[in-house]
Amino acid sequence: SCCVDEVAAEHAAAEAVLHYGPACLSPCRKLPVLHIFGQQPLDIERCAEAFRELYPDRQSHVVVLSDVIYAHAMGELEQQLCLEYPNIVFSRVVYEDPPGPALPREVWQFGRQFLVEAPGGLQDCAMFYVGAEGLALTSFMLTWNCCPFSSFDPTTGCGRRETLNVNRALMRRLYLVERARDARVVGILVGTLGVAGYLAVLQHLRELLHRAGKRSYTLAVGKPNPAKLANFLEVDIFVLVACAQNSLLDSSDFYRPVVTPYELELACNPARQWTGNYLTDFRDLLPGACAHVELPPAVPAAETVPDVSLITGEMRAAHLCDPLAPQLTPSTALACRDQTRALAEISPAASFLESRSWRGLEQQLGQTPISKAVQGRRGIAIAYEDEGHEQ
Repeated sequence: SCCVDEVAAEHAAAEAVLHYGPACLSPCRKLPVLHIFGQQPLDIERCAEAFRELYPDRQSHVVVLSDVIYAHAMGELEQQLCLEYPNIVFSRVVYEDPPGPALPREVWQFGRQFLVEAPGGLQDCAMFYVGAEGLALTSFMLTWNCCPFSSFDPTTGCGRRETLNVNRALMRRLYLVERARDARVVGILVGTLGVAGYLAVLQHLRELLHRAGKRSYTLAVGKPNPAKLANFLEVDIFVLVACAQNSLLDSSDFYRPVVTPYELELACNPARQWTGNYLTDFRDLLPGACAHVELPPAVPAAETVPDVSLITGEMRAAHLCDPLAPQLTPSTALACRDQTRALAEISPAASFLESRSWRGLEQQLGQTPISKAVQGRRGIAIAYEDEGHEQ
C-alpha cells in the first residue's frame, strides 16, 4: 500500500513506523513515520539526453518531478542540467506539511516542495516526470492541468510527451459531478484510516449532504471493488475518502459511479464553482484550508430556481436545507402509525426494501403447515441418483 498502515501499527502497540516501498506521502495522524523508498537504478545520461530532446529551448521553465524510488538520483541529474537550463527547478521530497505559511511562489503538494520562478506562475511552467506511468502521474496531470507534461520511463529508457487527453479525463470527472447532483442517496466509502484529517472530512461530507437534502451512509468496506459495492443497490453514487493517489478510482466497471470528495462538493455546494483547478487532496476542502468554500445560507424552497438535469432532462430542486431545522426522527409520542411506512420515511434503505418483490427470507410463523421429515435426494445437482440419464 502507498499509505502508512497506522491501524496495524497501533494493534502492535508501536511507537513509530518504518514504511518500505512506494508511498503517497500523505501525512499520518499519530505515529512518526520513516519512509524507506528503495533505490531503483536510473541512467542519468540517457535521462538528461531525453530531457534535451524534449526541451530544446535552453530558457524553458521546467519543474522536474520524480517517483520516490528515483529521488536518490535527482541530485546528480540536477548537476548535469542546471548549467544548461538556468530556469529548471527540481522538486524535493518532503515527509510532512510546511512548518509555517508557505512563500508566495512556493508549492507544497503531494509530498513535493519546489519554488516556481516563472513570471506567470505554474501556468508558464512545463512538468518533466521521471518514473513509470501510474496513479502518481495521473494525479499530477489532473491537478496541474494547465502545465504541459513530459515523462521519462527509466525501465524502457524512453522519453515522451504525455498524450493523455487531460481535458477528456476532466470531462469524465465532470460527468460524474452531474451524476452526483442527481443522486438522492450517497454512500461515503472510508478508504483510509491513517491519513490525517479523514475523520474531519467524513463529518464535512455528512453535513454537506444533509444541507443538500441527500441521504448518506458511511461504509467501511476496505478496498472497493464492484462485487462489494453491488450489495448496496439503494445507493445512487459513492464518494471515496482516500489518499490523493487512490481517490481517482476508475469506476467504469462498477454498478454505481464513485466520485472524489472534491467532485461531491462541486455537486452539492453552490458556492464552489469550477475554475479549472482540480483538487485530489481532501484536506484542501476542510475549514482553514486555502481552497475551503463556505456553504451559502439556506434559501426557502419557494424562492429556489429549478434546475434541469443534464443527464435525465428532469427538473430537480436546487436548494439547501436549513442546518438548524430539526431532522426527521422516529416519534416517541403515543400514536397509531404504520411502522413500515414510518421507517421508509426515515431510511432510504427501508424505502428501497419496501419496493422490492423479494425481501429476503421470511419466517412466516404459524403460516407454514407442519410435515414430517422425508429423505432427500442423493448425488450432485446435475445428476441426482433418482433421476434418469440419457446414455
